Amino acid sequence: MAAFLDRSHSIAGPGFSRWLVPPAALCIHLCIGQVYAFSVFNKPLAQLLCAAQSACPPATAKVISTIPGDWSITDLGWIFSLAIVFLGLSAAVFGRWVERVGPRMAMFAAAVLFGAGLIVAGFGTAIHNLPIVFLGYGVIGGSGLGIGYISPVSTLIKWFPDRPGLATGTAIMGFGGGALIGAPLAVLLMKHYSSPTSNGVAATMVTMGIIYFLYMMVGALIVRLPAVGWAPAGYVAPTESRGLITSGNVLVGDAIKTPQFWLIWAVLFLNVTAGIGVLGQASLMIQEMFGVVAAAAAGFVGLLSLFNMVGRIFWASSSDALGRKRTYMIFFALGAVLYAFVPSLGHAHALVLFILAYAIILSMYGGGFATVPAYLRDMFGTVQVGAIHGVLLTAWSAAGVAGPVLVNYIRQYQIDHGVAKADAYSVTMYIMAGLLVVGFICNWLITPVAQRYFVKSGTAEAAA
Repeated sequence: MAAFLDRSHSIAGPGFSRWLVPPAALCIHLCIGQVYAFSVFNKPLAQLLCAAQSACPPATAKVISTIPGDWSITDLGWIFSLAIVFLGLSAAVFGRWVERVGPRMAMFAAAVLFGAGLIVAGFGTAIHNLPIVFLGYGVIGGSGLGIGYISPVSTLIKWFPDRPGLATGTAIMGFGGGALIGAPLAVLLMKHYSSPTSNGVAATMVTMGIIYFLYMMVGALIVRLPAVGWAPAGYVAPTESRGLITSGNVLVGDAIKTPQFWLIWAVLFLNVTAGIGVLGQASLMIQEMFGVVAAAAAGFVGLLSLFNMVGRIFWASSSDALGRKRTYMIFFALGAVLYAFVPSLGHAHALVLFILAYAIILSMYGGGFATVPAYLRDMFGTVQVGAIHGVLLTAWSAAGVAGPVLVNYIRQYQIDHGVAKADAYSVTMYIMAGLLVVGFICNWLITPVAQRYFVKSGTAEAAA
C-alpha cells in the first residue's frame, strides 16, 4: 500500500490524458466542500437532548431548544470556525510535505483525516461531548480539509501550464459546490436515521465520513503526476519573464520573505473577509432586511452558493486572458461599489437588485479562491506552488474568524443600541466596502518578484 501511494508510482505513463486529473481533483473538493454545508447540522446538534426525550418544540417554532444542557448555536458556530482555522494551519504546515510525497499520498491522508473527523464528531455527538466534536470535525477534519484543498492544485498547474486558471478553477469550483451535495445528503440521512428518541445526526456524520472517505480514495487512485519534462502538445514554455508571469521558480522559504507574497496574502484575506461573513448570515440578513419567509431565504442562500461555485470557474478561466492582477482589480473595484450600494437597495426594498448584487459579490468571492493559485504560479513558478499556496491559506483561516465576527458583532451592537434589525447591516456593508478598497490598493502595489529570490534550475529540479 505504501509503495502504491509513493510519489514515484504516481508518474503518468505514455498516453495518459491530462483531462483525467480535474475529475480526480473534483473527487476531493466536492467532498471537503461539505464544510460549507455544516450549518445543516446546527439545529439538530442543538436539539440532541430534547430529541432524546421527545420534547423538542415543533419544527415551526422559533425557539430551537427547551432542554437544559442542550448546546447553544453560538457554541456550535465554533465548529465551522475551527475547521477553517485548521484548514489554513494544516495547509501551511504540510504544504512542503504534500509537494514531497506527491498528490496520491496527500489525497489518501486527506481522505483518512476528513473521514475520521466526521466519524469522531459523530461519536462526540452520540455521547453529547462538544469538545470531542470540536476535535473531530474542527481539528482532525479541518486538517483533512487543508491537505485535501492544496493536494490537487500544484498537480493541476503542472498538467495545465497553458491554462492554469481554468485548471485550478475547475477543481476549486468543486469546493464551492460541495454544499450542494453535502446539504441534501445530510438531510436525507438524518431523516433516514431519525427515530422517536433521536434526530439521527450522529449516525449521519459517521455514514458521511465513510462515504466521503471512499469517494476521495477514487480521486487518489485516478490522479497522476506528469513525467519530468512533459509539456502539452504545442506548448512552448516562456524562456524569460513577462510582466508578472515568471519563467523561474521561488522556493517557499524564500517566497514568504517577499513583499509580493504578503500583498497577495492581504488580497486573499480582504476578499474572503468581505464575503465569508455575509455568506454565513445571508439567510438571516434577507429575512430581516426584506421580511421574506425562511423558505425564500433558503432559496437565496442556495442561489449564492451556486454563484459562489460558478464564479470559481468563470473568473479563474477569465483570468487566463485578463491576467490575475487585472481580475482582482475587478473584484475589489466592483465589489466595493456593490457593497456600498447594498444598504440603499435595502432601504428602497429593491429585492431583485439586492439579490443580483450579492450574487455578483459571491461569484467574486469564489473567484478569488480559484484565481489565487494561478496568481502564485505566475509570481513564484511551479516547483513549490502547492507549498506556497498552503502558507497563503492562513489568510483564509484569519478571514474565517474576522468576517463572521465583523458581521455578527457589529449587527448585535447596532441592535443593542436601538437600530432596527432591517438597518443593522448598513455599517457592516460600508466597512466591507472599505476593506475592498484597501484590497484594491494592495493588489495595485504588486510588482514582479526580485531576481535574487529565484533559484537556479538545478536547485529547482531537486526541490521538485
